[in-house]
Amino acid sequence: MERGVRRWIVDISKWNPSPHDFSFALSLLPQHDHSSITRFVRMEDKKRALVSRLLQYAMVQEVLLIPYDEVVIKRTLEGKPYLECAKAYSEFPNFNFNVSHHGDYVAIASEPVCIVGVDIVCCVKPPNETISEFIQNFASYFSHLEWNKIINSGTSDEVLVEFYRYWCLKEAYVKATGSGLVNGLDRVEFHHTNWRNIFVKIDGEPITEWRFWIFELQERHWVSVARGHPKAAAESYKRTIRRLEFDEEEYREGLYLPNVSFVDKTVEQLILLLERKSK
Repeated sequence: MERGVRRWIVDISKWNPSPHDFSFALSLLPQHDHSSITRFVRMEDKKRALVSRLLQYAMVQEVLLIPYDEVVIKRTLEGKPYLECAKAYSEFPNFNFNVSHHGDYVAIASEPVCIVGVDIVCCVKPPNETISEFIQNFASYFSHLEWNKIINSGTSDEVLVEFYRYWCLKEAYVKATGSGLVNGLDRVEFHHTNWRNIFVKIDGEPITEWRFWIFELQERHWVSVARGHPKAAAESYKRTIRRLEFDEEEYREGLYLPNVSFVDKTVEQLILLLERKSK
């Protein structure tokens, strides 16, 4: 079961492809994925979208060993990616994955039993407003406890960092459920001890069927992972999940699988893997 727990991350600032190299990497993906990449104007956005797709196909190849021409990755109406043929090939009860990109990094996380969400934030200062003005735009998404911790965390820069950490966890939770909704996030309250032993309360009640982690990357980036029960998935995402019900012992086995570290991957490694598998 542990083989289904993967964490990969790519630093796209280290990849500066020529037009030919970019086109070749794009050609490794199914045609229906191309427009979601080429629709962007800025090259940085195109790179993020392309690497996100490369990570998904490469991880499916690496973990499930599905023939390349049979890999079908789709998205729910809310944008949650899922593997359409996972039921036929997966040795895991609920192999699923999630991707995120922000700043210099693109990440993917997978789980064999629990639903998974991953989020990356780049802690950048707002260009046209103060930090106080910027975070005030998001005040309604935090509980009173969270908001007090954010605004009382120290200097303006420390306030910004604290804000992004909480926001990163909330986004990972939303992305795990596949709801795409941020309304009502003030009901989802995170607790931690120096950003370890993280747990969540919803409407004041501790939720024991979820686990969370957050890690600092280089250059003021953070990445968080949420692992939760499939029954918490949004309705459209539930229809893509193989199993929704588990007895307590079986589910806790999946919930408490080791959370592996993120493994650095290069775009060249992903291209080589997909190029080899597509032949």
